[in-house]
Amino acid sequence: MVSDVHIAGVGMTAFGASPERTARDMFAQAAGEAFDDAGIDPDAVEELFYGNFMGEFAEVQGHQGPLMADVVGVSAPSTRIDSACASSGVAVRHGVNRIRGGADVVLVGGSERMKNISTAEGTEALSAAADALWEVKAGVTFPGAYSLMANSYFDEFGGTREDLAHVAVKNHQNALENDLAQFQMAIDVDDVLEAPTVSSPFGLYDCSPMSDGASAALLVSEAFAEEHGLDTDVAITGTGQASDGLALQDRVSIPETPAAVEAGEAAYEDAGITPEDVDVAEVHDCFTIAEVLALESLGFYEPGEAITAAREGETTIDGALPVNLSGGLKAKGHPVGATGGAQISEMTKLLRGDHVNSDAVSDATVGLTHNAGGTVASCAVHVLEVVE
Repeated sequence: MVSDVHIAGVGMTAFGASPERTARDMFAQAAGEAFDDAGIDPDAVEELFYGNFMGEFAEVQGHQGPLMADVVGVSAPSTRIDSACASSGVAVRHGVNRIRGGADVVLVGGSERMKNISTAEGTEALSAAADALWEVKAGVTFPGAYSLMANSYFDEFGGTREDLAHVAVKNHQNALENDLAQFQMAIDVDDVLEAPTVSSPFGLYDCSPMSDGASAALLVSEAFAEEHGLDTDVAITGTGQASDGLALQDRVSIPETPAAVEAGEAAYEDAGITPEDVDVAEVHDCFTIAEVLALESLGFYEPGEAITAAREGETTIDGALPVNLSGGLKAKGHPVGATGGAQISEMTKLLRGDHVNSDAVSDATVGLTHNAGGTVASCAVHVLEVVE
């Protein structure tokens, strides 16, 4: 049996509009917070895995691995990971596997600068995560792609725009007191339904925003944690990753995400748990339908059954399975290269009791994070557990 990978420290900038800040500046802050949280010096790091997707578009900056190592004071090998919106989730997985392979300290995370370019430019940059030949040339953007998934879901399983609206309302409510969230404001169902249409059935409040931000986590071996007397109450006990066809027309079923199914099953098996053991989850709600698809793919609901979960209060902060207590991508924000690492940061704090919403899940011992790229052509899932 593989040993647990302990989370020694986490860090995260506030998400939102910080157009005057660079990706390197934000990652330096997030990593610095992780070092302080862990009580570990940068020279202890043996490898850095860093997620970023839009660097060439937004900052004309490639080759960011060594750049980010330099700005955080790390001299170890550093690799940039690009898996679209799953970039830092995949970076975390690389870090987990590196610790399991014999390293003692690995820094993981990501950063993205998006608000210094226009919405049109950002939309064009994000569309590079779709199939350039068969989707992008035809004018497909991600609001359009996910609206195809939503309408296909409605055709196959049923559901309404109002069902989706409850997802947005829930996640905005969860973000109200999260100082790191981009939108700390309450909305109601009418606000969602009456918002300007982006791509039917989505209105403005069904869509996650463009955001600036960074996240980081320090992963350590159990032996290192014991030797240095570190307080590492939360560990990553399971990890999974899977891929699917890039273009929707290549999928067997448009409203299903088999990459998430496979990644989730791998993470559950790795951790030795089942979906029923999960107490709280952070899932990739880039659009309201994406939360629904994630909950079904991860085995929390059968296909066609998660559409009413938020409406019925099953995934609210006091529900049987609280989902996206950070506010999710919808309200916390979605700086794409930083999102997967942010899920790890938020879940770590939720489980160890120092998140603003920890009181709602004070008995939780098992958390799950789900980070997707494109129309879930990439997916990384991690199981986090409170360990003694």
